[in-house]
Amino acid sequence: MDTTDPEIVFDSQGVCNHCHAYRQRARMELLEPEERQASLQRLVECIKEDGRGKKYDCILGISGGADSSYAAYVTRSLGLHPLAVHFDNGWNSELAVDNIKTLLSKLEIDLFTYVVDWNEFCDLQKSFLMASVPNAEIPTDHGINAVLWDTASKYNLRYIINGSNIETEAIMPLAWTYTAMDYYHIRAIHRRFGSKDLKTFPKLGLFKFLYYVFFRGIRFVNLLNYISYDKAQAVEVLRNEFGWRPYHQKHHESVWTRFYQGVYLVEKFGFDKRRPHYSTMINSGQLNREQALELLQAEIFHPELVVQDREFVLKKFEMQAEYYEGLLELPPKQHLDYPNLHWIYMRSSRLLDLFKRTVKSI
Repeated sequence: MDTTDPEIVFDSQGVCNHCHAYRQRARMELLEPEERQASLQRLVECIKEDGRGKKYDCILGISGGADSSYAAYVTRSLGLHPLAVHFDNGWNSELAVDNIKTLLSKLEIDLFTYVVDWNEFCDLQKSFLMASVPNAEIPTDHGINAVLWDTASKYNLRYIINGSNIETEAIMPLAWTYTAMDYYHIRAIHRRFGSKDLKTFPKLGLFKFLYYVFFRGIRFVNLLNYISYDKAQAVEVLRNEFGWRPYHQKHHESVWTRFYQGVYLVEKFGFDKRRPHYSTMINSGQLNREQALELLQAEIFHPELVVQDREFVLKKFEMQAEYYEGLLELPPKQHLDYPNLHWIYMRSSRLLDLFKRTVKSI
């Protein structure tokens, strides 16, 4: 990490606040190796008990990326019977579609795909670009979460398994992002810059979210935190056993995300998301600093692919190149410049921490 994060702070030894935060979070959330197996076994027993007599015992979020794909593999290895849920926002790469199909077929996991209305979603995505805020992935991330929680409720299941994990993605500067859970914020930006009604876009408002958590008892399970997760080894397992094919960078299973992270964020804000990704892997011992610095010298992806993706994105958005250049020139804004419920979500995160400590499977 460097000062492209405007809030970064270094101590007298040159260690930044992100490294300190990672270590504190790891101490709190990652169990010691000898404790992981017992904790994982308790979790599996709880999931199986909740799914007794049902076709499925949990929901599994799947994107086609390495983390969610390996979470699918671990889930089946533990003898669980998930329903895989995928949010199709119209930006899937062909490779991602093929990886999902091949993996789930061999694991014998059923798939439910929610295909969002493209006209609505396109209008919402362009609203975030016009708002000039850094996290233009919020519409996708919110849609994914809403579909996962709604599907868990529909099937009366309490556990949503996902590939989120501390060892490869714990670090992300707050100035670069904002919570995707704040639908009030999403609605405010869309009302200001959008033009279409969001009739079918999946929504997860604050009260609905708290209802699911505290009254229905539904919870996210970061399954990879219960094992020793080495991403390079995970990719080899996926490749060798399922014919899964890797992507050039993290989250490149989506054409939009590939363009957003590799081109848009760099050109408009100067943010290179490889920095927090590599920093996380340094802290987890899966990469060293010299290797990371060397990787950063390489281009994010091939220049020809940049041109190809730019043309594809502009065509799909029905956007002229001049208009896109105008978006890049808009003064950058922070998410807190628009109506939001940030303080409530900060408090609700503390409530969720309390909830997690009271769930018997933890």
